[in-house]
Amino acid sequence: MSATQTDNQATLARWRLVLGKYAQPKMPDCLSAEQQRMAQTLDQLYSREYRGRGVRQGGPAGQKGPGSLDPSQLNVPHWLSELRELFPNETCEQVTTHAIDRYGMTELVTDPDVLASLEPSTELLTAVLSLKGQMKGRVLEEARRLIRRVVEEVKRRLEREVRNALSGRLNRFRHSSLPIARNFDARGTIRRNLKNWDDQRRKLLVENPRFFSRVQRRLPWEVVLCIDQSGSMVDSVLHSAVMAGILSGLPLVRVRLVVFDTSVVDLSEHVTDPVEVLMSVQLGGGTNIGQAVRYCETLVSQPRRTVLVLVTDFFEGADPRVLIAAGKRLRESGVKLLGLAALDANANPFYDQQLASRLASEGMEIAALTPLRFAQWLAGVMQGT
Repeated sequence: MSATQTDNQATLARWRLVLGKYAQPKMPDCLSAEQQRMAQTLDQLYSREYRGRGVRQGGPAGQKGPGSLDPSQLNVPHWLSELRELFPNETCEQVTTHAIDRYGMTELVTDPDVLASLEPSTELLTAVLSLKGQMKGRVLEEARRLIRRVVEEVKRRLEREVRNALSGRLNRFRHSSLPIARNFDARGTIRRNLKNWDDQRRKLLVENPRFFSRVQRRLPWEVVLCIDQSGSMVDSVLHSAVMAGILSGLPLVRVRLVVFDTSVVDLSEHVTDPVEVLMSVQLGGGTNIGQAVRYCETLVSQPRRTVLVLVTDFFEGADPRVLIAAGKRLRESGVKLLGLAALDANANPFYDQQLASRLASEGMEIAALTPLRFAQWLAGVMQGT
């Protein structure tokens, strides 16, 4: 396909998106799979423009309009999630403003009872975080409660396993009176009870079994979590906020939490409160990873006792050389570097493999991990294994 044909195809696709589904009969099929998703997302909202002008929409009489929360028409959380994934931040803001101001899709920002009735989910969390700037009063309070319910559910699933991975190991120099089978000290028990050997029965009578105690790890480490807050990263933002809260509860582990898009925001003062972290993030915007990593450099005081965890999709909007150089300086100073392409329950990665490979060549470990696997990796780094 020539450059002229490519330009013509792109122009047709833009006009198809602008004109909506009623342009389809008179326009050739010019949309890619992703553009078709974009068109469907826009049509779900803007098709009501035709309804207002008396154009018949089809479907049974009395069918609800797309401004309701009726799942057969417009699932608002899913629609907002699609919008954030497919369009740049400026477009999302304009479309959501149209949805609320022009078409009356105000349920999520005006009615606390609607929020209270919805089942908490990551998808709904994305919608709430996208619209929280337009919420006030009781609605904002209900949104905060909903966010807390999502956070508590994630924390409930993770906390025990993560703490087990990061704290507690056998102390073979101290014993415990608590009879825990996995801590049983067989050799110590035999030595302690040799005097109770019964020659007739040829058995050792155990009167005083021995068990190892467990001690918490004392890890004089600093963990810097640097989180991409673009709209597609909402699952990782959620799990990162919860992980930060869990890590901050460990002894002698200092956690710093930084979120970024084209700006950098240090949320370290809220690290113990994942809800406050999530209420502070601004999903969407561009991405300047290098700027964020350079800021994290300024937080490092003991390089050889610091782990920098970069959670991002590695789609850099700025000059990647700034990021590469910052990563190289951090590695050479002794900082342990990990790049996470995903940090959620499924660890489904979607990232720029080319930039990730360049960072890996400078010493950053790149992975897509669940929170538990991340905790196990972090424990290994802190133990030097």
